[in-house]
Amino acid sequence: MFWQPTLPERYHKLTDDELSEAIEDRRRRLGEQLVILGHHYQTDEVIRHADFTGDSLKLSQLAGSVCQDRDVRFVVFCGVHFMAESADMLTPEHVQVILPDLSAGCSMADMADYDDTVQAWEIITRSLDRAGWKGMLVPITYVNSTAAIKAFVGDHDGACCTSSNADRVFEWAISRSDDTKILFLPDQHLGRNTAARFGIDVEKHTCVYDPKLTRAGEPFGGATEEQLLRSRVILWAGHCSVHKLFRPEHCHKVRGANENLEPGQQPMRIIVHPECAKEVVDLADLSGSTEFIIRTVRNSEPGSRWAVGTEHHLVDR
Repeated sequence: MFWQPTLPERYHKLTDDELSEAIEDRRRRLGEQLVILGHHYQTDEVIRHADFTGDSLKLSQLAGSVCQDRDVRFVVFCGVHFMAESADMLTPEHVQVILPDLSAGCSMADMADYDDTVQAWEIITRSLDRAGWKGMLVPITYVNSTAAIKAFVGDHDGACCTSSNADRVFEWAISRSDDTKILFLPDQHLGRNTAARFGIDVEKHTCVYDPKLTRAGEPFGGATEEQLLRSRVILWAGHCSVHKLFRPEHCHKVRGANENLEPGQQPMRIIVHPECAKEVVDLADLSGSTEFIIRTVRNSEPGSRWAVGTEHHLVDR
C-alpha cells in the first residue's frame, strides 16, 4: 500500500458537476501538456474526461506514442498501479505519470510478490536439478503484474504477454528447447486456458505453485516434486478477483434460458475473458481479451444477444 496524500477539504465539498467543471478547466489550462488515460473498467464519470480509453497495455503504448508527437508533460492514468508503471516505462523521462489514487492496486498483480517469486524460482529449479531434468524453464508473466516481476522475468530470459498474445508467447517459449517448462505468473486461469488451447493436458501436465503454502511450511507451494517434473506449465496461484466471480452455473442458466425463447428471439451467446476459470471458458461460445470482446459485440448483427463475462462498467457501456 502506497501513502496517499489527503485531498484538500474543498474537493470533498464539491458536487459532481463542480468537480467535472474543475477538471475541464484544468485540462484547458494545461492544453497539450496533459494526457488523461481511462481504463475500460473505470466508471462513466471518469471515462468522460479521458483522452484515450482502452486496456492497460494499449493505453501505455498510446501514451508513449502521443509523447513523441507533442510536448506532453503530464500523463494521468486512471487505473491501477501496475498500469501507471507500464506507462512510465514507455514515456520519456521528463514526463510525469500520475496515478490519482496511489492505493489503487490490482489484487492479481499483488499476488505475485518479487521475493516470493525469487524463492519459487530457486525451489523449482533445485527440485528439477535433483531429478536430473536438463530442459529449459521459461518464466512468462502476464502484463497484469508489477514492474519488479516483469524485470525478474526479463532477467531470466522470459517474456511478458497479454491476453491477446499469450498463445504466441507460449509458442515462442515452447519452441526454445526440446524440453521446455513454463512458469506462468500471476494468473493461473489465463495460464491454464492458454495451455489447454496449446494442446497441453492441463490435468496431467500442469500444477499450481502457491507461495502462501510455501510460507506455511509446504516445501513446493502445495505441489509435489513429481508434479513439478511432469508439468509442462507451472501455474502461479493468482487470479482476478472480478473474473473469479463468473461460475459454470451462470453459463448453465444462460443455456437454460435459451431453451425458452420467444418467437423470433435470438439465443444468447456467451463471451468471457480468459481470466475466467477454465470451467467457464469451456462452457462459453467465445473467449478473448477485452478488446476482442468489445470488437465481437460491436460487430455482431443487430438483435444479437450476449452474456458477457467481464467487468460490469465495461459491459454497461
